[in-house]
Amino acid sequence: MPLTELDSHFMARALRLAERGRYTTMPNPRVGCVLVRDGEPVAEGWHEQAGRAHAEINAINNAGSRAPGATAYVTLEPCNHTGRTGPCSQALVDAGIARVVYAMEDPNPQVAGQGLETLRRAGVDVVGPLMEEQARALNAGFIKRMEQGRPLVRCKLAMSLDGRTAMASGESKWVTSRRAREDVQRLRARSCAIVTGVDTVLMDQAALTVRAAELQLDDAERIAERQPLRVVLDSHARMKPDAPLLQHAGPVLLVHAGDVPHQTWPAQVETLSLPGRQGRIDLKALLEELARRDCNEVLVESGATLAGAFLGLGLLDEAIIYMAPKLLGSNARPLFQLPLDTMAAQLPLKIHDIRAIGQDWRITASPDPEG
Repeated sequence: MPLTELDSHFMARALRLAERGRYTTMPNPRVGCVLVRDGEPVAEGWHEQAGRAHAEINAINNAGSRAPGATAYVTLEPCNHTGRTGPCSQALVDAGIARVVYAMEDPNPQVAGQGLETLRRAGVDVVGPLMEEQARALNAGFIKRMEQGRPLVRCKLAMSLDGRTAMASGESKWVTSRRAREDVQRLRARSCAIVTGVDTVLMDQAALTVRAAELQLDDAERIAERQPLRVVLDSHARMKPDAPLLQHAGPVLLVHAGDVPHQTWPAQVETLSLPGRQGRIDLKALLEELARRDCNEVLVESGATLAGAFLGLGLLDEAIIYMAPKLLGSNARPLFQLPLDTMAAQLPLKIHDIRAIGQDWRITASPDPEG
């Protein structure tokens, strides 16, 4: 049966359902499912949290006796393997689903078309992909980890109207407004890991935690129960066990460029050495390590030097820039530390979104190799 306008309508609904798992499904993908019979929805579900039932199972359970003969609209190919839950492809067959419309194939090598093949072999009419671009955008970090072995990397930056992030002394509280800082809390909450430099930690006394009171979300307490992995890049081992960041709950990874110092760290702290060139940390190796730790989305919160290093090495996927309506002056620090000397060396960006956040503006951009 060919795809119809009604198919697009219900897939759009499934994508909206999947979005509800933005802060809670990692390291799993965000998935939504709608079951429809005779043109009318009979049940829906989404993957709410890693380790719990997948979207298809929730929809089937909600449908009960209305599932047989239904069409299932799923934003990602139903899984075909047993992890912490059973295979969704077989569950759809067992429930008597007659037709499955999928948005995209699963990039996970454990699935990769096998779920669709299970459905076809069982006589289920399988149609797709449908609205694949939207589905890929929803799980860009998961897809990049599966296809490239690295997480999606965002860099959050706050600047004045004249492109400055802090005074020459390093003082930076606060460039942007409370509303912008609350928005950053939601960026942290959707991230698997937050990467920063030791200078930011020592100078700003940053905790880099997700704080429920600042999320401005209905289920903020539940979301804040999962703290992202905080990754501190400390090339020359300047961090001490009594640093304020280490006094907050949540896992911490201290990354060094040389030998790991013999220290007694708090229980939640792990140390790792990833030496690169010129006594620096190997950022590519860091991202590969975070992917092995099942990180889909990584947020870089740092000063101009580390932000510039990610951008200069081609490791930055997206920049989230908060611009405040104020001037910090020519002595203040720049947004990126990038030693460019000619117009030919410029790094073009593609702006995807600009919107007001309180009195500030949030700009979302990505490197544009064709710019």
